[in-house]
Amino acid sequence: MAKKKKTVKKSTAKKTTRRATAPVKKKKKTTRQPVKATKKKTVKKKSSARPAVKKPTAKPAPVKRRKTPVTPTELPEDNVEALKMIDVQMTQLLQKRASLVKDLVNSGDIPTARAFTQTRTDQMAKLRSKARGPLGEGEIESVFREVFSACRLQIARQRVAYLGPEYTYTHLAAIRCFGQSVQFVPVGGIRAVFEEVNRGHCDFGVVPIENSTDGRITDTLDMFTRLPVRICGQVETRISHSLLGRCTREEIREVYSKPQALSQCRNWLARHLPAARLIEVTSTTTAAQLARDKHGAAAVASRQAAGHYELDILAEGIEDNPFNSTRFAIIGTTEVAATGNDRTAILFQIEHEPGALVDAMGIFKRNSLNMTWIESFPDAAAPRTYLFFVELEGHKTDKNVAAALTQLGRKAVRLELLGSFPAIDETI
Repeated sequence: MAKKKKTVKKSTAKKTTRRATAPVKKKKKTTRQPVKATKKKTVKKKSSARPAVKKPTAKPAPVKRRKTPVTPTELPEDNVEALKMIDVQMTQLLQKRASLVKDLVNSGDIPTARAFTQTRTDQMAKLRSKARGPLGEGEIESVFREVFSACRLQIARQRVAYLGPEYTYTHLAAIRCFGQSVQFVPVGGIRAVFEEVNRGHCDFGVVPIENSTDGRITDTLDMFTRLPVRICGQVETRISHSLLGRCTREEIREVYSKPQALSQCRNWLARHLPAARLIEVTSTTTAAQLARDKHGAAAVASRQAAGHYELDILAEGIEDNPFNSTRFAIIGTTEVAATGNDRTAILFQIEHEPGALVDAMGIFKRNSLNMTWIESFPDAAAPRTYLFFVELEGHKTDKNVAAALTQLGRKAVRLELLGSFPAIDETI
C-alpha cells in the first residue's frame, strides 16, 4: 500500500512541476486562444448569415437615397461603370445591326430598292409601342430614325430630292422620314422633284400633297397625271409658323413667306400687323433670308429656320388653325409590300354622262372599301373633263382592292394606280 501511495505522489509531483514551468503554461494558453478565436469566428458567421435571410429589411435603404437629387458627378462608381458598359454594348449592337442589314440585302431577302420602306414600316410602329420609360415615343423614334438611316448608308447612299432650299417644311419632313445619312438634293419646285425621280437622278422625292387648312396641293396632283412616278410612302408633320426678324414688331413694314404660309396665318397677321405689306416668295427659307438681310422685314417660317439664319423669334404659333398639318408624299419608282395597315392611291377618269360617278363609287361600296380622300380637278389636256384622285384603305394585293380596280377599269376612260403605301397613325 505504501508503495502505491508513493507512486501517486510522484505522479502528482510531476503534474505540479509541469504546471509550474512557465513554458508549459504559455503553450497551454496559446493553444487555448486559437480555439476560442475560432469559436468566435464561427459565431460571427452564424450571426452574419441570419441578417442575410432578412433581406427585405435592407431594401428601404436605396429608396431613401433616391429622394435626394444626385448630380452625375455624385453617382456611385458602380452606376458610372454600368453606363459605360451599356454604351459599349450599344455600340457593338449597332455594328451588328448594320452587318445584318448588309447580309439581308446581299442574300436577296430585302431588295436594295426596298431597304427604305422595309425599315420604316416594319419596325417603327413596334418600337413606338415599346417606349416605356423616361424616353417618350418621339425620342425613341428620332434615335432609331438615325440608326435606320446609318444602316441604309452601308448599302448605298440614297439621294432624296425635296422642295428646297434648306429648312423649308418639306426639308424638315424629309429629315424626319430619311434621317441625316442621305444625300439631300434641294430643287426649286414640285415639278423638279418629280423630274429628278423620273429621270433616275434621285431614289426618292418628297412633295407636299395635302394641307389640313388649304386642302389639296394642286401642283402635286397635276404631276401625277404627267409622269409615271408612284407614291411609296407618306409622312405627316404638324406645321407651326413663327414670325422671324431682326427688328421689333413695331418696326415691321413687310412680311415675306410662300403663299400657303401667309394664307394659314392671315387672321393673326391682320390683327397684329395690319399695316405690314404681305409679300409672296417661293419658300419660307427665302423669306427668312430676306428678313435677315433687310431691315423692317419679317418672315413667316419655322423655328429651325430662325436658328439657321440667326433670326429672332418675334412670335410663335401664329397659324390660325392650331391643328395645322401637312401631309407629304414620298415618291419613287419602287413598289412597297403590304404591311397590314396600308392605303392605295388611284387616279381615274370616267365618261361625262349621268350616273357615271355614282356607278364608280358603288364599286368601292360593293367591295367594302373605305375611301379616305377624294379630289376632283380639271384635266389640263382636255377641256371640261375632270380627273378623280382617290385614296382608299387596303393594299393593291388585297382581294377586295384588286377586284375593285378590275371592275373600275371596265368603266373608266383612264385608270392609273399611283401606289400602295403604309398608312399614317399619328402626326408629329
